[in-house]
Amino acid sequence: MSPKRRFVTLLGPAVVAGVAYLDPGNVATNLTAGTHYGYLLLWVLVLANLVAWLVQFLAAKLGLASNKSLSRIMGERIKSPFGRFLYWLQAQLVAIATDLAELIGGAVALNLLFGWPLIAGCIATAVVSTGILYLRVRGNGRAFEYFIFSLIVLTSFGFISAITSWTPMATDFFAGLTPRLVNEESAVLALGILGATIMPHAVYVHSALSRDRLGALATGLDNQRLVRIIKWDVSLAMFIAGTVNIALLVLGAVIGISNHGDDVISTVYAEVLGAGGATFAVLFALALLASGLASTSVGTYAGEVIFDGLLVKRSLPLVVRRLITLIPALGVLSLGLGATDVLVLSQVFLSFGIPFALFPLIRLTSDKALMGKLVNNAITSGIGYLVASGLTALNLWTVYQFWA
Repeated sequence: MSPKRRFVTLLGPAVVAGVAYLDPGNVATNLTAGTHYGYLLLWVLVLANLVAWLVQFLAAKLGLASNKSLSRIMGERIKSPFGRFLYWLQAQLVAIATDLAELIGGAVALNLLFGWPLIAGCIATAVVSTGILYLRVRGNGRAFEYFIFSLIVLTSFGFISAITSWTPMATDFFAGLTPRLVNEESAVLALGILGATIMPHAVYVHSALSRDRLGALATGLDNQRLVRIIKWDVSLAMFIAGTVNIALLVLGAVIGISNHGDDVISTVYAEVLGAGGATFAVLFALALLASGLASTSVGTYAGEVIFDGLLVKRSLPLVVRRLITLIPALGVLSLGLGATDVLVLSQVFLSFGIPFALFPLIRLTSDKALMGKLVNNAITSGIGYLVASGLTALNLWTVYQFWA
């Protein structure tokens, strides 16, 4: 195999894991940030994408060096069965919250496109995404990746095209790069952006995908070349995710809504329909649907990786894994809560799972015995611990504000 072909063959794990950064939770959070506060939180989004690059790079290195996923290593190192159960529980709750957002996002898209009730749309999204997952279950991992890639292309094109009916102000855009918050709600939204961008389940998935792809195909390549491939892969994934997420925030900012009680996604859809016509509105809704289908497929795979690594050495049947995340989503929808509000709150909840993934990830990738020549240098580990500590402090502050 030629070096160029080998290089292309090894790309992909980060892009698949990067679906986590394009899920309906991101859509809701970024649109809400833009419609409520204009460009104010743009700096949070840029910072979150930079941090996500570092996190996904470390996750890929861990899978390559150890030939194991993060969840499998934690399952081996946590000796107490009860401790393993608690660690699995928080990771599984994160996966459920992730899938909750993704199923609801698909349901909202089908409601916008065809007027389907949200519960019917949720079930339809679950059924189709389960069919996508069967590609991987049957051993056709490359076909699974190609399908996910096609959904990413549709997601990116649909959301970016929606903004073409407006002309964003460059001065306001650059002003949004200045770090600041104006009130408690903007701080909660900032936390939601972080939770939506630095997805804990993406760490588990990426380490597993890197193990499967690079561990099997990287024979004969030196460490320096492998790290360069990982950097290209992660950079491509983060560039796509960052571009789309910034476009969503800018779309929300140029539209704006005066009544914060309105459902944001529905309002933005109506504005796109009014300004750009049916074509752009349909593309927007299709992008939301593609986002939900791709991310819920990867999210369910994350649940498998977490379960297999921490509790048992064999996976649950696909239908059972699907039901574990579908039932909570149907329960939430039956309460009649606003879809966008549920999506944003799910991302805030996800942020509380970040420390449980980041601190072990940094510790393990700093372990010379485990990582060998791929071990972190002192600067990388220091930045990682600083980021993890900052996110944990922000989580604790949010809890304090909620109960104060």
